Amino acid sequence: MTHSTWIYILLMILTTNIIRVIPITLIRKQIKNHFIQSFLYYVPYVTLAVMTFPAITEATSSPVAGYAALGLGIIAAWAGLGLFPVSVICCVAVFILEMLPI
Repeated sequence: MTHSTWIYILLMILTTNIIRVIPITLIRKQIKNHFIQSFLYYVPYVTLAVMTFPAITEATSSPVAGYAALGLGIIAAWAGLGLFPVSVICCVAVFILEMLPI
């Protein structure tokens, strides 16, 4: 049984557009509920975290290097470093740890 690629593409277009159009058409006033405002504020961060954290361990040849880079990145970010220094620290940590025979 073969399926047309165009059907899959149209279903994807329909799905993504429905998710974006329904809130715009149904919610016309400013949202005043603090819980919903807070929820909508953090949705992009949660989505990014859900996509990023599994990739941290799967992108490296050893999960230990990924977890170590994650830990160093959290410490560096907590210390107030910006995005670029944190990413450099994480990349250097993975590079060094993958060079070691673990």
